Amino acid sequence: MPFFGGKKRRREDPFNQGARDPFDDFFGDFSRIQEMMNEMMKNAFSGPILDEEELKKMAGKPMVYGFSMRVGPDGKPVFEQFGNVKPEEKQISTEREPLVDVIEKEKEITVIAELPGVDKKEISLSLSKDNSSLSIRVPNKFSKRLELPAAVKPDVSKAKYNNGVLEVNLGKERSSKPPRSQIPIE
Repeated sequence: MPFFGGKKRRREDPFNQGARDPFDDFFGDFSRIQEMMNEMMKNAFSGPILDEEELKKMAGKPMVYGFSMRVGPDGKPVFEQFGNVKPEEKQISTEREPLVDVIEKEKEITVIAELPGVDKKEISLSLSKDNSSLSIRVPNKFSKRLELPAAVKPDVSKAKYNNGVLEVNLGKERSSKPPRSQIPIE
């Protein structure tokens, strides 16, 4: 009997001897995630996504809709939408939301955003007054405001842009200093 593939192995395998199959947990989690994604897709496309006026207004312009999935710090899946099509609002924006990933570490937060076809000089980054959210904006192309998992220190912030990928490193806040709202891009 083949070790992988074919029919499912039975527990009578002499090498198994009642040991738990390590793939059972993985495939169980994967099945739950797949069910969640199927439900999301069914809900997203259950009715008319956009009205006809919106489609005519955007004729010849890019329409982007997608979502990303990652595992959050609590071990649960986190789904985020991106693009310029908002199915729940039944409209299309001229600026689209870039695909963004937020990585929280012990002393810093890293934000990675995909901004293809953009010149570094066009990008505007700003923090909210309480340093708890970051706005990324490229006029007439991209726009995204995201809540950060913790308040940050603007004076320790750095940003790099290379080959369409923006990486912003933000030091976590420990003391209260006057906020700086703009972050220079190297």
